[in-house]
Amino acid sequence: MSNNTIIMSKIRQILRLYTHKKGTKFISKQTGVARNTVKKYIIKFNELKISMSEIDGLDDYGLNELFGKSTLKIPEESYKYKQLKNHFPYVEKELKKPGVTLEMLWFEYVNLYPEGYRRSQFGHLYRQWIKRSNPSMHIHHKAGDKMYVDYAGSKLKIVDPDTGELLEKEVFVAILGASQLTYVEVVDSQQKADFIMACENALHYFQGVPGAIVPDNLKAAVTKSNRYEPTINETFADFALHYDTDILPARAYRPKDKALVEGAVKIIYTRIYAALRKNTYHTLESLNEDVWKQLELHNDAPLKGREYSRRSQFNDIEKEALKPLPKLRYELKQQLMVTVPKNNYVCLTPDKHYYSVPYQFIGKRVKIIFSKSQVDIYYDYNLIATHKRTKSPYNHTTITDHLASAHKFVNDWNPERFITWGESIGQETKLMIINILKKKQHPEQAYKSCLGVLGMAKKVGNERLNNACKRALTFNTYHYMAVQNILIKGLDKLEDESGGDLFNMPKHDNIRGEDYYE
Repeated sequence: MSNNTIIMSKIRQILRLYTHKKGTKFISKQTGVARNTVKKYIIKFNELKISMSEIDGLDDYGLNELFGKSTLKIPEESYKYKQLKNHFPYVEKELKKPGVTLEMLWFEYVNLYPEGYRRSQFGHLYRQWIKRSNPSMHIHHKAGDKMYVDYAGSKLKIVDPDTGELLEKEVFVAILGASQLTYVEVVDSQQKADFIMACENALHYFQGVPGAIVPDNLKAAVTKSNRYEPTINETFADFALHYDTDILPARAYRPKDKALVEGAVKIIYTRIYAALRKNTYHTLESLNEDVWKQLELHNDAPLKGREYSRRSQFNDIEKEALKPLPKLRYELKQQLMVTVPKNNYVCLTPDKHYYSVPYQFIGKRVKIIFSKSQVDIYYDYNLIATHKRTKSPYNHTTITDHLASAHKFVNDWNPERFITWGESIGQETKLMIINILKKKQHPEQAYKSCLGVLGMAKKVGNERLNNACKRALTFNTYHYMAVQNILIKGLDKLEDESGGDLFNMPKHDNIRGEDYYE
């Protein structure tokens, strides 16, 4: 016993010197304990995450439980320990709630069981229990904090109904950290579109959004892996922005970062793969239908060593901790780079449709990001134009403010504008404009003729122009040159409605007159 007391006192001395920032060489010299032994106790002290004041509060027996040989063993099944072990599932569940600490739960425990274990022993025994009962839960996951995603290593297969060929399909797995509620979906590939679709379906299955999504270093999620600042795929980052969550890629060669989802994959091999192994499927839809039936059984089954299921744990602690889903689903976006031409319309090549860009960006290289319903145009990461996507080849979508002043005027050309303008001059001018618009096959030709006729009012006034149009209408001549000739020759001033000699044949010796045929 005296020997044991000396050992415990040495441990206290080692830890006290360590907390006073002394090095292992100094501590070894002061205590007479080998440096490797000193290091062993310091490592254990750091793993336990307890303070020196807590160490001082322990008797030698308690200190021996933490640092002696007995630390590798669970205490004998005494009544006190059985009582504590039955209390641990409650502790495990409560620790997942935001703001709850092990110290708070210990105070609750000693209020219930005044003769129970002290703080350090309580924490130590809990950590041993959690390691033995569920190794993947060694890290405490807070409710609503993270969703872990990955693909299963083994694939499921469908049979092509036409060729009989076996087609391998990827199996996507997502799991919430705190409740371990799991989502599984079979998809065509690990490509970006399938990956984002599966992540989105998982969020809707969970009916909420966690604080972060933790993917493995998939190409669909991470463009460039890096220990400190991995480069997130631009589309996946946009997806995260839409759902107001963060992307935290698992560190390369750090299996603990993704232990939870890898554990889930191993379980679904037994719970889902095995259950479907004798079935034959010809479509993804029929395969997923059976996968989801087995998934519900998995989520409703009691957790190992617990009296509650993943689903009940989700409803109790995690459902309310998730952020609400946005009203609209995410639309997958594509992008292309183009140079703005002189007419300041860029072409979305998949549709062969043109969209206006502010004229200040003519000649600039811009990025077009487009979804099923929207087209966004960026220059140097600044949004400069947004349009509703229109799939009509060779047509133009225009925002008037994008055009220079001269272009704005041309862009406003339309039949109603010219007819209203003609009416402001006179009824005959209005009729002339209507007939010009009907006669011309190409709208641009008609607009230029209308503009020419209406522009004459500035030179000769409204009254003369209206009279000139009236005379031209009498002879069913609907074009700019007829009105111009009438004004040049002053025929609009004549009272004779016949039109004078405007449309009479000129006299010439080589032209036979009407009397020749009598």
